[in-house]
Amino acid sequence: QVQLVESGGGLVQAGGSLRLSCAASGPGFSNNFMGWFRQPPGKEREWVGGIIWIGGYKDYPDSVRGRFPISRDNKNNTLYLQMNRLKVNATAVYYCAARRVPALGVATYEYDYWGQGTQVTVSS
Repeated sequence: QVQLVESGGGLVQAGGSLRLSCAASGPGFSNNFMGWFRQPPGKEREWVGGIIWIGGYKDYPDSVRGRFPISRDNKNNTLYLQMNRLKVNATAVYYCAARRVPALGVATYEYDYWGQGTQVTVSS
């Protein structure tokens, strides 16, 4: 059972930056595709990027490409989402998720494990 714990959320002004962390544990997560999602208030959960843990292949939707780079720390089994030039509409609960397979996934149903989420609020 893979376990994921997000941290790093908070309140930030528009234009600012924030880095989220996702501590991963459990058997086999290093073979997985790891993703970040966000769920704005009253809206559906949407994918904001992902990485294959081994190899480091990354992909992002156009809405955040170039602003929300994803990285990982293999030694500490931690995934990061660096959020730059934040906009008010980035306000959401942010989730870390993992697939059992090392393949790109952009939909929530493709993911097998989820963290509890961390709130990010961007003020104007």
